[in-house]
Amino acid sequence: MTTHALTSVLPSLNRHGRRREKVFGEGRPRPMSRNIKLRVMALARALVRPTEPGKHYGAITAKHLSVLAALLWGFHNAATGLCFPSYETIAEKAGCARSTVAEAIKALEAAGLLTWVHRLKRVYERVVNMFGEGVHGQRSRVLRTSNGYRFTEPPDVQSSKSELLPRTVGQESLSLVPSPQRPIPAQLDPENPLHASLMRLGSLIRTGG
Repeated sequence: MTTHALTSVLPSLNRHGRRREKVFGEGRPRPMSRNIKLRVMALARALVRPTEPGKHYGAITAKHLSVLAALLWGFHNAATGLCFPSYETIAEKAGCARSTVAEAIKALEAAGLLTWVHRLKRVYERVVNMFGEGVHGQRSRVLRTSNGYRFTEPPDVQSSKSELLPRTVGQESLSLVPSPQRPIPAQLDPENPLHASLMRLGSLIRTGG
């Protein structure tokens, strides 16, 4: 069986209400450049901003942001797109509990920042009889491994190199202001947390707030 052959489902549901996919192999990897990762983090920080009076966070919390940063910068391979760390290794990298990682993954998916599939592997065992003696043949079992994570590229966010300091490394500016060449489309959905955050950022930039 090939590494990406299986497309059957699990009982758990994803954020769209569909059953969670399970896949043999690497888990639907998506390569991402550093600039795209910076865009994802910029929108994630915007989603931490409180949207309701008396609330200290928005669609995601600061802990959720730490988990996202650990996944993007600590585990995701930009060239291959591979990203399938265990909850335990994510928790160690993000400096939080395993239960916080599980909660963060759900919140980040609900916010539209990432999605994931169950990764599977097939293992083969020698067949033995009731006396522990090996007999002819093998049997196989399918085991679940870690999740395979895939991040969502933010829509309509333009990045450009900072021109303030000619030799400064790693400075990028993010622009959400519509341009004649690339206007923000009308299909942004205010009910979508990711789109709503994008619209708030654009408004803040345009008004200087």
